[in-house]
Amino acid sequence: MERSHLRLKKLTFAVFAISFLATSSPAQDTPAADLAVRYSPLYILKGYTIWMNGSSGSLAFNANHWFGVAGDFGVYHGYPSESLTGETYMVGPRFSYRKLDRLVPFAQALFGGSHFSASSGGITGGGNQFAFCLGGGGDIGLGSSRKLALRLEGDYFGIRSSGSTTPAARLSAGIVYRIGNK
Repeated sequence: MERSHLRLKKLTFAVFAISFLATSSPAQDTPAADLAVRYSPLYILKGYTIWMNGSSGSLAFNANHWFGVAGDFGVYHGYPSESLTGETYMVGPRFSYRKLDRLVPFAQALFGGSHFSASSGGITGGGNQFAFCLGGGGDIGLGSSRKLALRLEGDYFGIRSSGSTTPAARLSAGIVYRIGNK
């Protein structure tokens, strides 16, 4: 009885140690979070293309070396025939592949809302809509510490309004600051 109890303790300790080392070793290069700021033009693709200059920012928290949760906020402005301003605010899962030396590709699915308003002749009108974003990109590590990275990203946006979806595309380029380590 004593001998089997000792074996069980050793086996439990070995499983715990291997599990702990296996989960912590690949995460050495995984930041706890990252903060990104990007130039992000938005192209609304319904009827004729509306091009809007914009910027966006995101904050992502990494649960492990491949899964994280990202929040994204963007502001856009264009002049198709009048002044058009839009904001997007979304959150969702991000999946990263961290096995390459300097490049970290990722895919994400974000869900939230948008607010677009048009102004013509001093009159402003607009509304809130459901929005979603499917896309991804890659972070190219800069320097030896790789705390900073260049992010290139492409996303498909869907903006739901009055029972239909307006398609849009966003291409972004910016800088990422990686915070802490997992």
